[in-house]
Amino acid sequence: MEIKRYPNNGCCERLHLDVCVDERTPRDGILKLLKELRPEWKPEDIQIKAFTEGITNQLMGCYVGSLIQGPVLLVRVYGQMTELFMDRDKEMEMFQVLHKHGCGPELYCSFTNGICYEFVRGVVLDDILLRQPSVYRLIAREMGKIHSIKSGETGNSSPVLWSRLSQFLDLVQRSGAPEQQKSSTHVEAPCLKIIIKEMEELKSHLTHINSPVVLCHNDLLTKNVIYNQEEGTVKFIDYEYADFNYQAYDIGNHFNEFAGISNVDSSLYPSCELQFDWLTAYLESFKWFNGVDSTVTKKEVQELYVQVCKFSLVAHLFWCLWALLQAKHSTIDFDFQRYAMARFNYYFEKKQEFFGMKLP
Repeated sequence: MEIKRYPNNGCCERLHLDVCVDERTPRDGILKLLKELRPEWKPEDIQIKAFTEGITNQLMGCYVGSLIQGPVLLVRVYGQMTELFMDRDKEMEMFQVLHKHGCGPELYCSFTNGICYEFVRGVVLDDILLRQPSVYRLIAREMGKIHSIKSGETGNSSPVLWSRLSQFLDLVQRSGAPEQQKSSTHVEAPCLKIIIKEMEELKSHLTHINSPVVLCHNDLLTKNVIYNQEEGTVKFIDYEYADFNYQAYDIGNHFNEFAGISNVDSSLYPSCELQFDWLTAYLESFKWFNGVDSTVTKKEVQELYVQVCKFSLVAHLFWCLWALLQAKHSTIDFDFQRYAMARFNYYFEKKQEFFGMKLP
């Protein structure tokens, strides 16, 4: 087995193992990885638990003894054809930058079709925890901390939103219509002509809104937040989409995720009261980590609220295109076409409410 070490744009070097893990029978490949990463673990003692929350990749926890008490190493096997729209080098760079700042787990290595990294202890967030003030304020503060990481550590700091949307649209157009059998309910696919028209209208509208460009997670759904009640902390996981982007987009995308994934329910979008409390906690954190007075005014919260509402719209189109791509290529058991249509409809419902908002 070949072992390589790569420099990573000013971060610490990255270990790469020339191993391919079969997504159907992963144990043999995982044991090869653990022979290098955990040589003290006896192969016959190693247990592997599959986690089922993800809808892009396969994630497995590897341990000896107890999953709850013992050390755990995570192995993520990339989803089929995700290399078409994922920048895996950028993802690993984000892993190392966020770990350096105490915001994420340690990356142990990459391998041919995935990565190995540190297990973050805690519980995966659910819809109930997401709405608890003590928890959502932790999320707001953690996002404020991440948004304060400066661009000097990561190179290019241009917003990734519009280039990534164009990339997704191009891939969907070139891949053709998703196969109808991938949708259990045989729902129709969103119309690409309408998506293109809406994208152009939104880009023209949003480029006039002065939302700061910051380091964003860009995919903060509930399953990407780990809550540790004993420590009173949250940590964000999965950095496949992490990159510099508009501040209001990252927050708006998170608010959209209150509606869920398996059954998107737009009535679960957070109330104005919750948003204002969340945004106040966020701005206090963002200011503090940027070394300025953390006092937050009502006008600042109102201004950010309007920006977030508007940028939340484009996130629907992003995930709609993503789901159309996944419907074509993914082997994971999830109705991507139904999800694409749900986000398409969610977009038009919220557009009526948000598009015409005026900044204070």
